[in-house]
Amino acid sequence: MKPEAAAYLEKARESLDEARKIYEIGLASVAARSAYYAGFHAAEAFIISQTGKIAKSHGGVRSEFSRLAKEDPRVDQGFSTFLAQAYKYKEIGDYGVGTGAIITLPVADDAIKTAARFTDCIAEILA
Repeated sequence: MKPEAAAYLEKARESLDEARKIYEIGLASVAARSAYYAGFHAAEAFIISQTGKIAKSHGGVRSEFSRLAKEDPRVDQGFSTFLAQAYKYKEIGDYGVGTGAIITLPVADDAIKTAARFTDCIAEILA
């Protein structure tokens, strides 16, 4: 595994651990945001392993991961959808106000579970 990919995968695991801890204290929006970052960093690890390059933006990570994942049967195609959906959690966590900026605990729990599967899948591919 390339050292850069390993570093991003470790960051994904750290974000996932943070998401789980934050979820346990009931902060759904922050937990969902951290779950997004777990997926984001796992996607970066995959991109680096496939291309040797780092995507420079959130949109770049989503599009490049989606392009590469389409060609790899080991990657659940739902992970691309997760990155797009979970980016909204990041936006809500960073900028959201009012009633439209609410993330429930069940939504956060689902995001954490998906981020865990995502991270595990990429770790297995890169091992």
